[in-house]
Amino acid sequence: MGIVILQLSEAKITYEKLGFLESFKDLPIAFISLFAVNFISRTGTKSALISALVIVGICSCLLPFVEDFWFYKVWFAIIGTCFAVGKICVFGIIRNNISDEKSLAKMMNSVEATFMAGIFVVNTGFGWLISSRYSEFWKFGFLSIAVLCAVTIFLFSRLTISEAKKTENKSLISELSVFAKPATIAFLAVVFFIVFVEQGFNSWLPSFYKNHLNVNSFFALQATSFLALFSYAGRTVTANIIQRFSLSRYYVLCVSLIIAVLLAILGIQYFDSVNSSIILFLFPVIGLFLSPLYPVINSKMIAKVDKEKINLFTSLIVIFSSLGSSVSSIIMSVLFGKQLLNYYPLYILLAVSVLFTVSLIYFRLAGKKL
Repeated sequence: MGIVILQLSEAKITYEKLGFLESFKDLPIAFISLFAVNFISRTGTKSALISALVIVGICSCLLPFVEDFWFYKVWFAIIGTCFAVGKICVFGIIRNNISDEKSLAKMMNSVEATFMAGIFVVNTGFGWLISSRYSEFWKFGFLSIAVLCAVTIFLFSRLTISEAKKTENKSLISELSVFAKPATIAFLAVVFFIVFVEQGFNSWLPSFYKNHLNVNSFFALQATSFLALFSYAGRTVTANIIQRFSLSRYYVLCVSLIIAVLLAILGIQYFDSVNSSIILFLFPVIGLFLSPLYPVINSKMIAKVDKEKINLFTSLIVIFSSLGSSVSSIIMSVLFGKQLLNYYPLYILLAVSVLFTVSLIYFRLAGKKL
């Protein structure tokens, strides 16, 4: 998304339109997630995940050959739907094989770390392509995504995985009513705000670097690459040390360090310069502390959910994640469209402060098993 926003903004497409483009990815995720649970239970986790990868591969092959902006909306809607299916499948596989809270946290951080490694590789690769003499062919970089899909399908098809036991069909309302508890609602609010904050970095940091800090497209994309690299480091370190700490205390420490870095950035802007070069290097550091939040909080809650209910519960996580992403991107598009980039760090700080408050409420409520 960061790559597409950066490139289409140069094609004179307004930030307001680009902000709503994110919604075409996120809102289908929200709408399809609950229905995806039934699809996965009917076809099986393995078949559902392979189907999603096949569709993503086909879409990635089509993108370079279409110029119309409307196609990006359809493309992101399809990719978002496949992402929802894939995420529910992956969370289900993890929960079906691991039950202990801290072991879950370790595995979740390891899985999410590989996600950040993928972002780093993709942004670095596209950065080189965009800054080369072949920059006009940047969309053909998505063919590499199709190749990765094919490799993943081949590897995954050879694996044997344990599937969740099928349960009797119940109405969706009655199944969801099990999760209508204060702790669960607070948890979903935390998920919303974590992704809300992450989205402000992942999709919009390149545009902030280029339009406000006046760097070229290559370096702007490397901002996201280095953010992903620090995120990878944060999740890898967390996976290796998390079993020594209380999950809630570790989480609170990470949020506190994010606030400290953002305050340092605001201090530099106020006392030095609004576009100081030091800011270029401070923003990616936030990934070191931001990245563990999502897997740590998810593992803490997922460990309390019965294996038979994990797909349905994961769909709720996916829904609130996508809503957080969509709302954040729309607000960011307004911020960029109104040329209010001086307030970008302050906006992020306010979002993190809300996240910190909601998280404390969740930890006070989170004692009961679902």
